[in-house]
Amino acid sequence: MTETNNGPLTPDPEDREELGLTDASVIAAEEQADREYEDAVQKLAASGLLGDSEMIAEIVREPDPIMELAEEAGLEEKMAQIAAEINSRAPEHDVQPSTSRVVDCLDILGNPQNSYRTIHITGTNGKTSTSRMIAALLAEKGMRVGRYTSPHMHTMRERVTIDDEIISRAAWVDTWNQIKPAIELVDKASLAGGGPVMSTFEVYTVMAYAAFADAPVDVAVIEVGMGGMWDATNVIEADVAVLTTIEVDHARYLGSTREEVAREKVGIIKDGATVISAIQHPEVLPILAEAVASHHAHLELEARDLNLLDRTPGVGGQVIAVQTPAATYSDTPFSLLGRHQARNAVLAIGAVEAFFGGGALDGTVLEHALMSVQSPGRLEVVRNSPTVVADGGHNPAGVEAAAAALKETFHGPIVGVFAAMADKEVEQMLGVLEPVLDSIVVTHLDNPRALPVEDLREIAEDVFGEERVREEYDLLEAVDMAASLAEAANREEMTAAAVITIGSIELASRVRELFGKATRSI
Repeated sequence: MTETNNGPLTPDPEDREELGLTDASVIAAEEQADREYEDAVQKLAASGLLGDSEMIAEIVREPDPIMELAEEAGLEEKMAQIAAEINSRAPEHDVQPSTSRVVDCLDILGNPQNSYRTIHITGTNGKTSTSRMIAALLAEKGMRVGRYTSPHMHTMRERVTIDDEIISRAAWVDTWNQIKPAIELVDKASLAGGGPVMSTFEVYTVMAYAAFADAPVDVAVIEVGMGGMWDATNVIEADVAVLTTIEVDHARYLGSTREEVAREKVGIIKDGATVISAIQHPEVLPILAEAVASHHAHLELEARDLNLLDRTPGVGGQVIAVQTPAATYSDTPFSLLGRHQARNAVLAIGAVEAFFGGGALDGTVLEHALMSVQSPGRLEVVRNSPTVVADGGHNPAGVEAAAAALKETFHGPIVGVFAAMADKEVEQMLGVLEPVLDSIVVTHLDNPRALPVEDLREIAEDVFGEERVREEYDLLEAVDMAASLAEAANREEMTAAAVITIGSIELASRVRELFGKATRSI
C-alpha cells in the first residue's frame, strides 16, 4: 500500500487483485464518492448555514471553468480525429453516381430521414440563400427546422444547423459515434463488392440526417451537394422540390450542356410532390415538364405562377412585392441585396406555402423571416469605409447576379479582388466583371485546386488590359491595394468607393475571417 500526500491509503496496482478491487469497482467507488460529496454540498447550501441559500445554490450550480476548458479541449481533439477520418475519403466534388451506400447506411440506422418532413433544393446558384429563407419562414411559423447546406466556409459543423444554430461539437461527436459502426459496415460491404468506401459528402449527409432525427426536428431543408439524381441527399421523399435556375456548372460531372445538367437535377422530384421552379432556359423547360408529368407532381413556375411584382433597393436591403397563387404580399422589407436574392425569396415563399398546403402566409411571419435572414458570403458587407463586400460567386451566372447588384447598390468606383479554382470558367467570369469594375487585383488562394495567381493575371490582362490589372499574393495586401485604387479613383463627393472580393467560396470564407466575421475551426 502507498500513502499519498493528499489523501488516504490507495492500493498499488499489484495489490488490487489481492484485495478484490477491479478497475471497474474502483471507478464505481470513485463515482459513488463524488455523488455523495455533491449531495452533501447541495444540502449544506440549502440549509442556510452559509447565508442566502438561493445565492449559495446558484454559485454551486455554476460550471467549473477548468472542467469546461478540459471538456472543450477533449472535444476539439475528438473533432480533429473525426475530421481526419472524414477527409481521408473521396472528396465531395468527386461524384460517385450511386445512392446505394447512403441508402444502406441509413437503413442500418433505422432510416432516421423518415422521421421528419423535408424540402429538397437543387439548381445552379442561390441554393444556400434560398435554403436559409425557407428555414427562416418555417421557423417563424413555429416549426423546429434542420438545415443541411454545402460547402462549408469555416467549420464542417456549419453544414448542419438546427434552429438556425450550428450543431455543437458535443452533438457532432455524439452523432459520429452513433453512425460510425454503420459506416464501417457499409464500407466493408462496398469494398467486398469491388466498390468504393463512402465518400466525404456521403458521410456528411448521413450525419445530417441522423442529427436531425436526434434533435428532433419537424422539418429539414436539404440542399443537394451537386446535381440531383445521384446526389447523396436524394434518398428522401420530399414534400416540396425547389429548383433554382439551371446553368452549366461542374461540367466534368454533370454535363457540358444545360439539357444534361437538367436531367440530373430534376431527379429530386418525387411522386406527388409540389415543384417550385425559377425561370428556366427554353431547353430546360421540356425536361422539367416531363419529370413533373412522370411523377404526377404539381409545378409552380416563376414568372407564370410566382411573380416578383416590384422591388425597391435600399440601404442594407430592399423592399419587395410578391404574388403567388395564394396571395399578394406588398411592401415587404427584405434584408438581402440584389434582384437575384429577391427572386430567391419568391421561390422560398412559394415553397413554404406549398409545404403548408398552399395557403397564404401571415404578413408578420413573412416580414420577420425575410428581415432576419442572413446569407454569409453572398454580397455581404464585411467592412465599411471603404466598403468591402464578400461574394462567393464562382461561375458566370453567379458573378453576373452579383455584378448587377453591385451596379445598383454602389455608385462610386468599384475595384475587384479575384481568385478562382482552376476548373472554373475564369475568363467568362472576368468578362462579366469587366464592365462593372474600374480595375481588378488578382490574388492567391491556399488551395490545391486554385488557379495559380500568375496564370490568373495573364487571363485578367487579356480581359481587362494590363493597365487595369494588379497582382498581390497576400490576401490582406490585395484587399488594401484594391481599397487604395478605389479611393484614388473616387472623385465625386457624394459617392463612396467599394471593393468586391469574388470568384470562389473559398475566397469569400477567407475574407470573412480576415475581417472578423468568423473564425476557422474544426
